[in-house]
Amino acid sequence: MKNIYSNIFPFNKKTLNKSAASLKKGNVVGLPTETVYGLAGNAYSKKAVKKIYNLKKRPKKNPLIVHYLDFENAKNDVIFNNYFFKLYKKFCPGPITFVLKKKRTSRIQSAVTANLDTVAIRFPKHNMTRSILKKINFPLAMPSANLSSGISPISAFDVCDEFKKKLKIIINGGISKIGIESTVISLVGKPRILRLGIIEGRKISKFFKISLFKSESRIRSPGLLKRHYSPGIPIKLNQKKADKDCAFITFGKKYKDKTNHFNLSKKSDLKEAASNLYKTLRKIKNKGFKKINVVKIPNQGAGLAINDRLKRASY
Repeated sequence: MKNIYSNIFPFNKKTLNKSAASLKKGNVVGLPTETVYGLAGNAYSKKAVKKIYNLKKRPKKNPLIVHYLDFENAKNDVIFNNYFFKLYKKFCPGPITFVLKKKRTSRIQSAVTANLDTVAIRFPKHNMTRSILKKINFPLAMPSANLSSGISPISAFDVCDEFKKKLKIIINGGISKIGIESTVISLVGKPRILRLGIIEGRKISKFFKISLFKSESRIRSPGLLKRHYSPGIPIKLNQKKADKDCAFITFGKKYKDKTNHFNLSKKSDLKEAASNLYKTLRKIKNKGFKKINVVKIPNQGAGLAINDRLKRASY
C-alpha cells in the first residue's frame, strides 16, 4: 500500500535545510506552530503569496499574518509603538498577533495585507518554525493550513488531508499545543481586540485600556469572516441534548460516554476544551455525522474564544 503521507517529514537538519531552500524558491511549506498548523510562504514574494491564496481558495480581501523571529526582524516592515513593546515583552514569542502600521518602504507584498496600510504580525513560539525563521532572511506569510472557511489543522496529517500532494513538504511538529488561532489586537489608534484567543482581554487590559472589535466594512485581520472554522455541517449552539442521528459536543463530567457524544473536557478545563475543539470537529466530520449540537460553553476565559469559533462555524 502506498504511503499517502509521503510529503510529511520529521524535523531534523536535513528537513530544516530542505524546507528553507524550498521557501527561498517561492514555494509553500506546511509548518507547525503552537496555535495551529500554518501554510508558510515568503511574505516578500509575489509568487509565494499567490500560491497561498490559491491553495487555500482564500478571498483576496482577507489579509494574512506575517511571522517573524523577533521584533528586530520586523523593524523594516512595521511602525512600532509603546503599546506593542509592553505586550511583546510579556507575551512573545507566543499566541498573539499585532496589527500595526506598515512602513511605506516595507517589502511585504500588498496582497498579504489586502492592500491595507496595516499589517498583522506574530512571533511564533514553536521551536521548529523558529529554527526555519533563523535560516531565512525574510518573514513568512502564514495563515492556517486549511481550505478557506474550514476547520484549522492541529497536526501534520490534518494538513495533508486538506491539500494532499499539492504540498511537497509538511513538517511534523506533533499536535499543536494551544489548538486555536492567536489573539489578534490592533494597536493602530485605540487598542482593540480583533480576534479572541487563548491570551484573554483581561490579561492585556492590565497594561492599558482595550476595547472589543466592532464590525466595519474592511477586514483588518484574519478570522473576521462571518463564516469560518466550519466542518461543513449544520451546528446548533447552547443545546441540552442531541437531536436524532446528531453528534453532541459536551463539556464537563456530567455527560455520559456515548458513541455520538464528544467531550471537549471532562475536567471542565476551558484551555483543554480549546485545544480539543478543532480535533473534535474534524473527528465528527470524518465519522460522517450530518448535524452537530453543542452544549452551552461557559463564556469566560478560553471559553470566549471557543464560543467565537463555534459561532462562526455555525453561521
